[in-house]
Amino acid sequence: MSYIRDLGSGLLGSLRIMSRNKVGFAGLIITMTILLVSLLAPQFIDLKMTADIEKIYQGPSAEHWLGTDYQGRDIFKQLLLGGTEVIYVAFLAGLLGTVIGVGLGSLAAVLGGWVDTIATAAAELVITIPQYPLLLVLAGFIRLNSPAGLAVIIAAVGWGGLMLTIRSQVLSLKERDYVQAARALGLPVWHLLLKEIIPNMMSYILTSLVMRMTNAIYGMVGLIFLGVVPIAQNNWGVMYSLANRQGAIFGVNSAWYILAPIFTIALFQFGLINMNRSLEELFNPRLRRGE
Repeated sequence: MSYIRDLGSGLLGSLRIMSRNKVGFAGLIITMTILLVSLLAPQFIDLKMTADIEKIYQGPSAEHWLGTDYQGRDIFKQLLLGGTEVIYVAFLAGLLGTVIGVGLGSLAAVLGGWVDTIATAAAELVITIPQYPLLLVLAGFIRLNSPAGLAVIIAAVGWGGLMLTIRSQVLSLKERDYVQAARALGLPVWHLLLKEIIPNMMSYILTSLVMRMTNAIYGMVGLIFLGVVPIAQNNWGVMYSLANRQGAIFGVNSAWYILAPIFTIALFQFGLINMNRSLEELFNPRLRRGE
């Protein structure tokens, strides 16, 4: 019970700190709401949809809050169902890209020598080639028939800039007195990185994770729109692509079909980006006013 009480107290304290930045806290609320709805709605709401040609492109009503699509299916239900895959790809791609960038950048700075030379050259090669054309080329050679595969491809082209930035920060941090003291004690490299260096970069790392999630969403939606990714499941990107192909933007009622996923993606991006402000309040003590 004491563990649960301490955990609850810690969460409340973290929320209190994050709520100091009103815009950031609003972003946190928006992000968490979309996450919870996307993950929980399929468990509680019947999202099975069948085509109904008598209800094609109907406007918003009490029965269909955002109207219907080109097959007479409910648009609002598709929004509830379509977030899970987008969030999964965004989080996995962002996490993989962050792990690669932080890991290689940290090792290159601490170990130096040939490790630093090879890692830096690889990062410079990745950022030299325009990211989106590179993504299209890789997608053309690799079958992207699963969300995990798509996330891996997106992560593989987006870690270069983060690696170079982390390398620069670690080169500075490893000269600090506490790191030098740890090295003098003969502590291993993993201890220097995990205990002494990386915790001091956590605010920047989390910010980079969020930015990579937003970039992953753009990459995923772009590939779906261009037809590189097979349209096998419903998600916000698929909704946008199908709505564009069906000319939904040209009708008064049908416009809801293309605007709904665009607005939802934009709202999720807005929440993620602004949530960074509250994360900085939480992980950067220098920003905590009044303490």
